[in-house]
Amino acid sequence: MPQALERAEGCWSWVVLLACLVAQGLTLGFPTCIGIFFTELQHEFQASNSETSWFPSIQTAMLHAGGLGMCFSFQSSITAMGLYFTRWRVLANALASVGVSLGIMLWPLLSRYLLEDLGWRGTFLIFGGVLLHGCVCGAILRPGAILRPVVTSVAPKIREDLPPPSKRPTRGFLVACGQAIQRHLAFDILLHNAGYRVYTLGVVWMIMGFPLPHVFLVPYATWHGVDEHRAALLISIIGFSNIFLRPMAGLVAGRQDFASHRKYLFSLATLLNGLTNLVCTVSADFRVLVGYCLVYSVSMSGIGALLFQVLMDIVPMDRFPSALGLFTILESISILISPPLAGLLLDTTNNFSYVFYMSSFFLVSAALFMSGSFCALRKKERQSRQVQAEGAVTEAAPEGTLIVEDTDSSEKRLHTEIMYVTSV
Repeated sequence: MPQALERAEGCWSWVVLLACLVAQGLTLGFPTCIGIFFTELQHEFQASNSETSWFPSIQTAMLHAGGLGMCFSFQSSITAMGLYFTRWRVLANALASVGVSLGIMLWPLLSRYLLEDLGWRGTFLIFGGVLLHGCVCGAILRPGAILRPVVTSVAPKIREDLPPPSKRPTRGFLVACGQAIQRHLAFDILLHNAGYRVYTLGVVWMIMGFPLPHVFLVPYATWHGVDEHRAALLISIIGFSNIFLRPMAGLVAGRQDFASHRKYLFSLATLLNGLTNLVCTVSADFRVLVGYCLVYSVSMSGIGALLFQVLMDIVPMDRFPSALGLFTILESISILISPPLAGLLLDTTNNFSYVFYMSSFFLVSAALFMSGSFCALRKKERQSRQVQAEGAVTEAAPEGTLIVEDTDSSEKRLHTEIMYVTSV
């Protein structure tokens, strides 16, 4: 087994990591440039903020839930990378997420440059050519090259007299189909794995607020008089900072001391991210917004480095692809709803501050829910282990032994009970 794991993390694994980095930059990093086109599209189609917000929400939702190009690209890259890495998986996830940071930094700058010369239609045409490079990343993954120790067992063949396919009960076929769907879409994990259920619900709620700054920060800055080029630079500052912060977050989270606490670190990063968004409600000065982007990048790097790693910690790797699929499908529902809801709030109030209040509310409440739920599950697990240990001690104790608990030290002592016969 050690030899197989060593070969699995050989030279080609790092090539796969590079492909995953580029794939995430092309896919997950792309939606951050949508804010550059927000005002342009709004003027082109004479649309309200709520109507224009459907463009980034649908695009990002399909990225996470559809069966289309970007979704195939980033989900397969994350799954393949998890199979290529074991010992350095946390660091590999963090390094791969640097691609998102590069995308966040470069896509807005490229968008602003092309938009001035080619307009939004010509810019999207160029984007289509750039995104074709995802095909190269897919060719590099080579899933057949993944080596893993396999335990095989030879089972005796059991002959079954099955009826012809046309005469088999339809009900059994439907039950089998239902079980297959339940397994491949990870509904069984959602029902029976409490940690996965808490994490999925928490992230789905968190996503209601997390993408809003990426969509509305540039329109918010330009609405307050910031130059369009400087407004686009704000998103690039976030991306540039994450290039260095995400590997650092991965190195910290990859330590064995934090192995059992990564979900709490993720909750902490979510909480800080929500609190940071309140800065935009105070001032729209460019220097304040630059400071906001730098502080925001710290918490965002923690979320980006740990988002999929925590899922890998909660779910066995053999079920990770199906768990990731259901995770992103549910996540996409929030992505689809969130920007239009924020746009409707903006149309109603004509005040961008409420958008950032909305973002902070969902992020902070999601962080409190996840941290509190994980603590409750951990306490319940400890109590269950304690009950099992007490049962084991009771079963192991011989007859005539009295178990006495010392309430001060919470330790159990065994005392032999001596029985005297005084009468017959």
